[in-house]
Amino acid sequence: MSLCYGKSLVFWLRLWFNVTSRKTIKASGMKGIFKWAARAGLLAGVSGFLGVLVCLMLGAPVAGAAPADEPDIRAIRLWAGPKATRVVLDVSEPVSHSLFSLQSPARVVVDLGPSRLALSDVPAGSGLVRRIRSAKRPEGGVRVVLDLAGEARARSFLMPPGDGHGHRLVIDLESRTGPAPVVTHPLEHGRELVIAIDAGHGGQDPGALGRRGTREKNVTLDIARRLAALINKEPGMRPVMIRDGDYYLTLRQRIEKARKHRADLFVSIHADAFKNTTARGSSVYVLSSKGATDEAARWLAERENAADLVGGVSLDDKDQVLATVLLDLSQTAAIGASMEVGEHVLSGLGSLGKLHKRSVQQAGFAVLKSPDIPSILIETAFISNPEEERLLTSNRHQQRIATAVLTGVRRYFRENAPPGSWLAENRGSGRTASIEHVISRGDTLSGIADRYNVSLGDLRRKNRLRHDRIRIGQVLVIPPPGT
Repeated sequence: MSLCYGKSLVFWLRLWFNVTSRKTIKASGMKGIFKWAARAGLLAGVSGFLGVLVCLMLGAPVAGAAPADEPDIRAIRLWAGPKATRVVLDVSEPVSHSLFSLQSPARVVVDLGPSRLALSDVPAGSGLVRRIRSAKRPEGGVRVVLDLAGEARARSFLMPPGDGHGHRLVIDLESRTGPAPVVTHPLEHGRELVIAIDAGHGGQDPGALGRRGTREKNVTLDIARRLAALINKEPGMRPVMIRDGDYYLTLRQRIEKARKHRADLFVSIHADAFKNTTARGSSVYVLSSKGATDEAARWLAERENAADLVGGVSLDDKDQVLATVLLDLSQTAAIGASMEVGEHVLSGLGSLGKLHKRSVQQAGFAVLKSPDIPSILIETAFISNPEEERLLTSNRHQQRIATAVLTGVRRYFRENAPPGSWLAENRGSGRTASIEHVISRGDTLSGIADRYNVSLGDLRRKNRLRHDRIRIGQVLVIPPPGT
């Protein structure tokens, strides 16, 4: 019996005996005793009820109440990347926790509140984690220790059920070792353009899942690698893979890597999904003005503690008004360039089949929020559409997608070669690769000639055309102006 319940019962029994005359008990005999015993039982029942009610109101424990079940730590999973490692604890329900770091040796300790270990095994160390240990704490709860291979920054957060998993406690580790300096190899005449290629999702984040079990993260990596191989062959261009393996990177880490390599363009590869399996086609997105405004606020708030540059200009020594103006100019220019390159890429993708959106869309995708790098996000097809899922796993179609993206990127930079780049230095010299145009729906030969500022006759002669009929998917070589 709880203390609260016992005291209430004693109180009511004492009160009953105080108001009951002993003489009455004597006069009534055994019959009276039974009657009074019955009344005492009733009062005891009432007193018990009232006592329990009071206890509940006061938050005190009640006799017989079952303790709440403790969350189970069901599994520990680990993914390692070049500079970051993620540890995930699968739990039966949200669990309180604290996290702290220790040195000599380097380790991260995670103390969980009331919980139980229900692990079948613990994964071997990888990446920044050398070993994982776990044990029941004497005072209750569970302690998980991550023995580190080196110094690392740690952060933790809870994730709700999703992507086929239940509740999760996530611990992200990022190496404290400073990044190696980016080594550029300048050409004899002008620098190479850097194209950052971001394969969406990765690691414990599989992205969308097709009906045949195709994971978006695998498709995006395959296409990204094919695009990088094509760009490697392109004069005056150099690819940088943001993710070149099956590991997880935060959206911020993807942006930071592109900026570290001084990328001239950021291309994020994805595969769309929708509950309606008939949805199909490609789309291209750039940052929305609302997303740009939100990002500007973050940059302005952090500028004094950041080493980032905006358009090559540091913000940390500028007053608020000037910093705001510089950031706004940089973002406006980046979004404008993103729209232009996005239109070229969308045109190339249109040659492969139906477009889901016939114009470049704008959204607040976090991965597009670099303030001084033109950035596009490509939804290559709908992985939720069985036909397009099949195409996305086809080597041939993946290569066609990569080629279409390269065609759009090449076209943009041929028209907008940055000063000091190899493309700018060699424009019109005959040393640049031929410009190619992939025919998409709505194209006409005269319209293509006007677009590239070449004569219709030169365009016909270059491609040995006897007439002006063209077909979707046909590739035309664009002659240099004035030839």
